[in-house]
Amino acid sequence: MRSLVLGGVLVGLVVLAALLSFAWTPFDPVKVDATHRLLGFTGAHWFGTDKFGRDLLSQLMVGARTTLYVGVVAVGIAAVIGTPLGVLAGMSPRWLGEFVMRVNDLVLAFPALLLAIMFGAVFGADTLTAMVAIGIATIPSFARIARSGTLQVMSTEFVLAARAGGRSRSNIALRHVLPNISGLLIVQASVSFAIAVLAEAALSFLGFGTRPPTPSWGRMLQESQELLTVQPRLALVPGIAIAVAVLGFNLLGDGLRDRLDPRLAARA
Repeated sequence: MRSLVLGGVLVGLVVLAALLSFAWTPFDPVKVDATHRLLGFTGAHWFGTDKFGRDLLSQLMVGARTTLYVGVVAVGIAAVIGTPLGVLAGMSPRWLGEFVMRVNDLVLAFPALLLAIMFGAVFGADTLTAMVAIGIATIPSFARIARSGTLQVMSTEFVLAARAGGRSRSNIALRHVLPNISGLLIVQASVSFAIAVLAEAALSFLGFGTRPPTPSWGRMLQESQELLTVQPRLALVPGIAIAVAVLGFNLLGDGLRDRLDPRLAARA
């Protein structure tokens, strides 16, 4: 319960910052102001400014929006494609299920960052390319979870009764399988979101993610490298933001797992 609450609070802070940035930011996050370069913590600039005179808090707020956007689309792609594949593998004859999972393992062999870099080299590095690549790389995780859950559900008495009654596979999948594995998929989504946040930050840091001047936590880290020894604040601010987001989604996943898994809930 504590993990669920703490994770919800941390994720809520990130979501609140992103939503607030649509209506208000302390300053224009992309406006260059040479007269306010490298300011420290002040009353006007709570987190200071960067080497271009841009307000770090404003960049952080808009960067949260970019991070959540990438995470939602990437996890959505993975869930929409990976879940049906996993259910199909779990409900199909053994040979077909094994074939689907071996193809799934081939995709799993490509790390998300490597796949995104390959996509960036072919299609051009931008936010869209990054989130599509992250989504494709995350498909195997959803497929494996969905197949594992489907195999368990298919061996239950109510599914065996439904099959004996002549119910079609699609009917069984929609009425029995998906509702019973939804908890597993929700937990996987929260964990995958944390991975997507890290992947987007890493890609932007390497120059294969969000393009300037759109604020991004990863690019804020990249731009701070040349001043790291004299202005560590420039790296600490986005670094802490990334850590808070990742920790929040991981704790949220742990809390949801404890709540949605009947065995863990009974033990608690």
